[in-house]
Amino acid sequence: MDQKGFRRGSFQSATSDEDMLEIAGASMDFSMADDDPPLDREMGGFSSYNGGGMNGTSAMMDFLEEPLPGVGTYEDFNTIDWVREKSRDRDRHREITNRSKESTWALLHSVSDAFSGWLLMLLIGLLAGSLAGLIDISAHWMTDLKEGVCLAGFWFNHEHCCWKSNTTFTDRDKCPEWKSWSQLILGHGEGAFAYILNYLMYVIWALMFSLLAVLLVKGFAPYACGSGIPEIKTILSGFIIRGYLGKWTLVIKTVTLVLAVSSGLSLGKEGPLVHVACCCGNILCHLFTKYRKNEAKRREVLSAAAAAGVSVAFGAPIGGVLFSLEEVSYYFPLKTLWRSFFAALVAAFTLRSINPFGNSRLVLFYVEFHMPWHLLELVPFILLGIFGGLWGAFFIRSNIAWCRRRKTTRLGKYPVLEVIVVTAITAILAFPNEYTRMSTSELISELFNDCGILDSSKLCEYVNDFNSTKGDDLPDRAAGPGVYTAMWQLALALIMKVFITIFTFGMKVPSGLFIPSMAVGAIAGRLLGVAVEQLAFYHHDWAIFSGWCSPGADCITPGLYAMVGAAACLGGVTRMTVSLVVIMFELTGGLEYIVPLMAAAMTSKWVADAIGREGIYDAHIRLNGYPFLEAKEEFSHKTRAMDVMRPRKSDPPLTVITQDTMTVEDVETIVTSTTYSGYPVVVSRASQRLVGFVLRRDLIISIENARKKQDGIVSTSIICFTDYCPPLPPSSPSVLKLRSILDLSPFTVTDETPMEIVVDIFRKLGLRQCLVTHNGKLLGIITKKDVLKHIAQMANQDPDSILFN
Repeated sequence: MDQKGFRRGSFQSATSDEDMLEIAGASMDFSMADDDPPLDREMGGFSSYNGGGMNGTSAMMDFLEEPLPGVGTYEDFNTIDWVREKSRDRDRHREITNRSKESTWALLHSVSDAFSGWLLMLLIGLLAGSLAGLIDISAHWMTDLKEGVCLAGFWFNHEHCCWKSNTTFTDRDKCPEWKSWSQLILGHGEGAFAYILNYLMYVIWALMFSLLAVLLVKGFAPYACGSGIPEIKTILSGFIIRGYLGKWTLVIKTVTLVLAVSSGLSLGKEGPLVHVACCCGNILCHLFTKYRKNEAKRREVLSAAAAAGVSVAFGAPIGGVLFSLEEVSYYFPLKTLWRSFFAALVAAFTLRSINPFGNSRLVLFYVEFHMPWHLLELVPFILLGIFGGLWGAFFIRSNIAWCRRRKTTRLGKYPVLEVIVVTAITAILAFPNEYTRMSTSELISELFNDCGILDSSKLCEYVNDFNSTKGDDLPDRAAGPGVYTAMWQLALALIMKVFITIFTFGMKVPSGLFIPSMAVGAIAGRLLGVAVEQLAFYHHDWAIFSGWCSPGADCITPGLYAMVGAAACLGGVTRMTVSLVVIMFELTGGLEYIVPLMAAAMTSKWVADAIGREGIYDAHIRLNGYPFLEAKEEFSHKTRAMDVMRPRKSDPPLTVITQDTMTVEDVETIVTSTTYSGYPVVVSRASQRLVGFVLRRDLIISIENARKKQDGIVSTSIICFTDYCPPLPPSSPSVLKLRSILDLSPFTVTDETPMEIVVDIFRKLGLRQCLVTHNGKLLGIITKKDVLKHIAQMANQDPDSILFN
């Protein structure tokens, strides 16, 4: 049977998320996703749907004992049916439980099935932690490679190279084992020519790293670009993007993440680490049957993997679990919470065992503050929250406008050139300023740092009065020339970071947003902290300081202001609240700073929400047209199901299949002449009484196999979806019974059902479609895409933006 829509074997190609999609150099076309057929193009092949209905563990075909390969699976860019997947898992679990009473072997199988989830979490934690350690070590080394090389061993970064040196503490960064490129090539590191050579080598290395990263992404894994969090949110909501969490994506994302971070671009590795951890989770799911064959169960694993990714990104296991719950996950049962906690724990333990930074900490910028904060300091903390909200709203609007321009103009056709140009501009502007030349993580670490007696940073060049020093705590002091130099350098760094990040996020290299956002806030916070500190030092007799900041006391901690600013800006961009505060708290190890962090995070969210409701990830989901039904937003319009369902009054009647009067040829004609993902089954066309719902993909597979394996099935054979088929003349061909692939309990609503209830049903049950009836008669169908288009229309947005291109 060579008719269009019946490609042999085609259903077998989409059963694994590891399959790689060749989309390099082309834009993805999602227009055939879900149940809504494209209006202006024909469909070569068939659009998938799930299948199998709710009929549990019975055979998929009446003429076969075993389920057919491909029945019940999904094609690319389609939405899973959560209700059906959960039903299948309950049936599987019920069968294993019943069999466990029959024999010892069955009991052991039941125990191993129950334990497999925890074993999978252990493997995900180990793999994610190991890869994070590898990325941290490699990125640290390659970042330092731009400035020089270690003679004791080229594989040592600057810090490790100088560990065994006999230099004094103040000269610890100038050990003889580490040579800058000018020292290595010219024999000396002083003078204008040496500076120009170092400058040139810095730019060349940056361009080499970024060029290699974008070429690897474009050539081998186009899905490895960007942050990955918007797509992971969409996948966790039930959408299928094959290859996005596959082997190639994992390998290329890991390698290119190191290259992109090392190139000095204004991006971070924290967001992409969530993508890396989810790739690990998806690949390891294939080791366990219950996760390999059930898309809903697999998404529970991916939620836990996302928690492990944040755990190793920030060294914050609890924050990782809360991030997965608050920001990423669509379906998060209590069991997933426990397993996420375990996966995050194992991942953090693995990273701690590797100790990538050599400081026995999980992150480079771990700090501990010793002085408490005062109630009056809430005012500057709230000011930082306002700044974070304004910056977040400005960044989202600017970045979305630039990304839209990239999509709709010729700019998007030259991703390699774009990366090279942005890298060149970043490197040329970054090198002269020591605060932009260093890696962003090191910058944040220095900004968070609380100045001590031995600190040699410019930020700590105060005018010291050692007679007033008490123990390890230094009093507030007058700023020296080094502090003032650092202030204007940081101001220039702030301006550069604010604008260059807009053009960097969204390029065709792995790019996270957490670290650049935190850097912007940390710079602003440190500047404000030093200003308040100097104000308190010179005007300690003012009423606002006199009660708590006496002369010679250590009142203000500028590093704390940097930390609060970092939280405010990250909150303004992502709109995180609870998870953000816990992540920042775990970074500092100080319980007493939770209130300033909460005040800044909440203020930044309020300010940013007042300007625009969407966080950066939701904005990118909408920009890409992904079918994501946001659970946090309320639908308040007074429309009814009949206003949204199809067919409309001007449309042709709904395509249906009758339960026992249509031939194989009739059904094949319907399938080849339409592109719908499924068809309602009715008693007869006259009555329109609903029997069930059958899926296009399952129909195609079942008819193909029946023609091959069941004798007497020809084009004139009657297809029967009931238990008892009507009697036929003896000379009639064999009847094809397909009751097993019929969903006998499709979700239905009446035509008068308010759309706010329908939207809630789609959100909370994860439906793909529901049928609309009136007095038991079938009227039409509402798909997930119809709901998304209606929501967009009610919000005065373009409904055609939900076509997933």
